[in-house]
This record gives sequence, structure tokens and C-alpha cells, in this order.
Amino acid sequence: MNQVQVNEKERVVLIGCKLNQGDSERFQYSMDELAALAETAGAEVHAVFTQNRDRIHPALYIGKGKVEELATFVEEIEADLIISNDELSPSQLRNLGNTIDIPIVDRTQLILDIFANRARTKEGKLQVELAQLQYMLPRLVGQGTALSRLGGGIGTRGPGETKLETDRRHIHRRIDEIKRQLKTVVAHRERYRSQRKRNQTIQVVLLGYTNAGKSTIFNQLTEADAYAKDQLFATLDPLTRKIQLPSGLTVLLTDTVGFIQDLPTTLVAAFRSTLEEVKEADLMLHVADSSHPDVFQHEQTVHKLLDELDAANISMLTVYNKKDLLEDAFIPAKGLDSLQISAYDDDDIIQLLQTIEEKLQKQMEPYRVLLSPDEGKLLAQLKQETIVTQRKFDEEREAYRVHGFVQQSHPLYTTLKKYER
Repeated sequence: MNQVQVNEKERVVLIGCKLNQGDSERFQYSMDELAALAETAGAEVHAVFTQNRDRIHPALYIGKGKVEELATFVEEIEADLIISNDELSPSQLRNLGNTIDIPIVDRTQLILDIFANRARTKEGKLQVELAQLQYMLPRLVGQGTALSRLGGGIGTRGPGETKLETDRRHIHRRIDEIKRQLKTVVAHRERYRSQRKRNQTIQVVLLGYTNAGKSTIFNQLTEADAYAKDQLFATLDPLTRKIQLPSGLTVLLTDTVGFIQDLPTTLVAAFRSTLEEVKEADLMLHVADSSHPDVFQHEQTVHKLLDELDAANISMLTVYNKKDLLEDAFIPAKGLDSLQISAYDDDDIIQLLQTIEEKLQKQMEPYRVLLSPDEGKLLAQLKQETIVTQRKFDEEREAYRVHGFVQQSHPLYTTLKKYER
């Protein structure tokens, strides 16, 4: 058990169970991440209890003796909440609650709480509430007294205690109503996507492990003011802006919610429509924090979730961010198309834009056309909707020679065939 410095915030104690056959280093990273999640939720970690076991205790999560030690400790320090590193079953929650007289939440509920606090759009709020209700439904038995003690702290955001203490039929009705509302929102999003496809707008999506620096890169590329902070899940709702690449090509850039290991299955399902942005991408920018000791585990988590979304075959550039925080030389994972940057270095941002353009160019078809000065509208369109590599006025022909690359699916591809020289 490790004591941690405290402030006047919600006082929490973390508990974790390390299985003897498990990876010790990975377990420690997981506990450190749990502490970061707790702080992101507005809590102060007072202590960390861990136990080595052959298997998780089926009734109590940790052993009976450890539970009694924990109960005594939380009473002595007047802790407000216990947070478990693993998802607890309804029976484990109930049995722990019979011994320990303060609320207990697990990693899943903590993540749901953070999402509830961060959701800004109607869709985001509905998705979080749906995930919370689906998570809490099998855990209602024996939770009434604990819920009444929770007050306004962690685990109470979103549906709230009054809804969760009502009968199951009411909750089922609410779940059905949320699903109906989400269908309407998703249909609107689909119409927007269809319009984007008709306009043949190129889509670039930022994704990656939470706190890798996606929103900072987004702000640097778009000169926007997306919420960017050194904390987990700083971004929840997807945000899309136009950016211009060095050639003049205009593309849409979307910032997405951060991935995390052991992401609650209820959230993966509930946020599928939001993450559908990833599947529509022409290029994925996978942002990874190169200064994090567990960066390659983070990459594996992202790749696994992309597989679940059937998005693993989309063109990807791995952007290793935070090189300014590196103390030793960083060696990227083998076989990846990658780039090392600092989001705060202007030269690196310019290089990133150039690399994005190079990656997109590989998906396009070359063209060489001769256009008269009267084709001003088409010349401007080529500048914005294709990658122009050369534009030169031929005085002898009194026309512009334009070389570049265009998407084969773009209407301009057919148009340019008429002007080829």
C-alpha cells in the first residue's frame, strides 16, 4: 500500500488485483492510469491497495483479510470512495458493500462518469446515459443505500440516483427512448456523411490513445480552440474543421475521443456511431505519445479497437507525438509508416502537413492538362480539390500547364480527361 499526498477533494482509495501470471510492469501502468482517471474525474487519491493472487476472488474481488484491512483503513482516513481497477460483478459490489460503509465503483463506472462530465452534444449525452443505464441495470440490487449516500460525487453524473433507484421497467423504457432518439441523430449524421461523399471531400481523422495529444495537434493544424489539456478524455464529442495542405488541397480533419485499454464494452457499442467517423476516413492519423513508457501497449489497444470497428484496412500514418519530452532515443515500431513530432514545433507541424499530402497523393491518379486562362473556375477548383504539383503558363500555347493528382472517384477525374495533353 502506498500513501499519496492529499488535497481537499473527494478522497478516494484505489484497489487492484494483480494475478501472479500477469505482467507486473503492465499492472503498474494500469494502476497509474486508474489514478490518472480518478484525478481527471476530480478526485484525490489517498492510498493504493494492491494484492497478488492466483485468481480474482469470485465473491470479493480481493481476499477477505484484505477487505477487512481496507474497511478499517477507509474508516480511519474518512475516505469518500473506493475505486477498483477491474470491473466488478453485481455480487462483488454487493458483498464489498456489506463490509465497507462507503460507495465502491469500478474502472468502468469511473470512465462512464468522466464521459458523462465531458459530453457536450446531444448525441454524446444520450450515448453516455445509455451506456450508464446498461451498465447499472444488472447492478441495481443492493445499490439503493449506497446510491443514497453518493451525493454529488463520482459515479452520480448522468442518469443520477433518482433514476437508478426506480424500477427496472422504467429504466428499460428510458433505454428504449434513448435508442429511438439516437436513431434520429445517427440518421442526421448519415445524411451529413452522404453529402460529404457526394462532394468528394477528403476526410482525415485523428485517433489514438487518450492524452496522446490529438486535440493539441488538431488545434495546431486548424487554428481552432478545441479543448486540449494534459488529462485523460479531454475530448469526447468529435469535432471537424477544414484544413489546407501545402498544395492548396482542402480536406476535413476530425478529432475523436481517445481510446483506452479495457474500454467499457457498453461504451464501445454506444459510441459506435461517433467512431463511425473513423471508418469514413481516407487517412487515419494515429497519434501516439512517444514519451509514455507503455506507448507500444497503447498502440496495440488502438489497433485492436480499429479491428473491432472494421477500420484496420484504412490508410494510416502513425504520428509519434511529444518528442520534446523524450530523454532517450525513440525507436518506432517496425513496419509502420510513421513520423516523430512535437505538436508545439511549427516546423514539425509543417512536416506533418506535407506528409499527410504525400500519403493522400499515393491514393490518387496523376493528371497533366492544358487549360486556357478562360478556365479560371476550373483552375481554382483544381487548387482546392486536387493536389497540384505544377502550374506553369505556356506563353507559346497561351495556356496553363497543370500537373497534379486527383481522386479517381472525384467528378473532376472525368472532366480532366477532356483536357489531357
